[in-house]
Formats: sequence, C-alpha cells, structure tokens
Amino acid sequence: MTQLLVITKAPVPGRSKTRLTPPCTPEQAAQIAAAAVGDTLDTVRGTPVQRRVVALDGAPGELDLSGCVVVPQVEGDLGTRLAHAFADAMAGPDGDLPTLLIGMDTPQVTPGLLAAALDRLVTAGPGTAVLGTAPDGGWWALGLHAAAAALVLPAVPMSREDTAVRTRAALEQAGLTVLDLPELTDIDHFPDAVSVAAECPEGSRTRRVVADVLATRT
Repeated sequence: MTQLLVITKAPVPGRSKTRLTPPCTPEQAAQIAAAAVGDTLDTVRGTPVQRRVVALDGAPGELDLSGCVVVPQVEGDLGTRLAHAFADAMAGPDGDLPTLLIGMDTPQVTPGLLAAALDRLVTAGPGTAVLGTAPDGGWWALGLHAAAAALVLPAVPMSREDTAVRTRAALEQAGLTVLDLPELTDIDHFPDAVSVAAECPEGSRTRRVVADVLATRT
C-alpha cells in the first residue's frame, strides 16, 4: 500500500507561478497554475494508491479536491514546508505508507509513471528514496518510506541549479540509497509551460490554457 502527496498553492493572481510574468499577466499565470493543478490532481486520482493527500497553501476555491485528504501547509521556506507536508501526510496509521511527493508543475505526468515510481520505492525497501530530477537542476518528485527522512529538506537550498544534487547528497548523508526516476521538465518560466503543454494529452486543461495564452500574443 502506498500514498501520493501533492504540495501546491491555491492558484491566485499575483501569488501563483509569478515567474511566468512577463510575458503572462498575473491572471494568465494563475490560469496556467489552476490548469496544471487540475490536471495533476486528475492524474493522482487515476493512480492506484491507498491514499491521496494534498498539502495546500491557501483556500481551495474552485479546485476539485475530491478523493484527497487536505492538510494545510505550514509557514516557512519551501524546504520546511516540504518536510512538514511529509510529516502531516504520514502521521498516524492511515498515513504510515511509502509516500511519493510531487508538485503541480509537471501536469504531463501520467498514472503509469507515478505507479512505476512508487513500485520502485516499495521494491527497493526501507533505507531507500526515489528522486525525479528536472533539467533546471531541481526535482519534481521525491519518494520516502518515513517522514523522518524529510527532515534534511529544510537545510537544502531550493529553486537553484544544484537543488537536486544537494537533495541527493543530504539524503545519502542521512544513510539512504537514492534511486533515480525519469527526468521531467517542470513549469517555471513560460517557455517551460509551452514545452510541458505539448507533452500533455489533447483536451487537457494545461494544453488548452497555454494555447489560449499563446493566442493572445500573436
């Protein structure tokens, strides 16, 4: 038995995907964020796991959180919020499961990829972690067997070209063997959004919204 953990902000203009502006307006950036969250949550609901948890910063608004346990994010930097999200998701008997954390920046992810990532974590057994890196030097997924392993994250500088390298080093220093997941591009800047949208299925929210934004620029 396994669980998926999604950490995300509520899509609000001026607070969501601010690195998309410019060329996007704050409203367009929030629309892309909402689309990415929606597609990600659909994929999470389509993945065969025991439990699904969303660590949410902000009010849910129009987000469809059906089928998910919702926990609030704590105050602090990203590493602190990630560590607390793992702790909250894995607390108690219901959450004491191998857990894969993802963000909302990779809406091209598929149920098959998430299931394979969790299978890799479970098969490798306790004492291991799985890490999915991004081309910009960050990471899009982290799988752990115990929340205590996430306590290294507050000391890791986030949103840098060496974040994934430093995350791996911190986990290995804590005694874990870190296994690789496939690399995925995440949405940071608008060219990333265009690239990721092209990998999303026809009819997906992300593909449609990014196409609409592109149309306003021509």
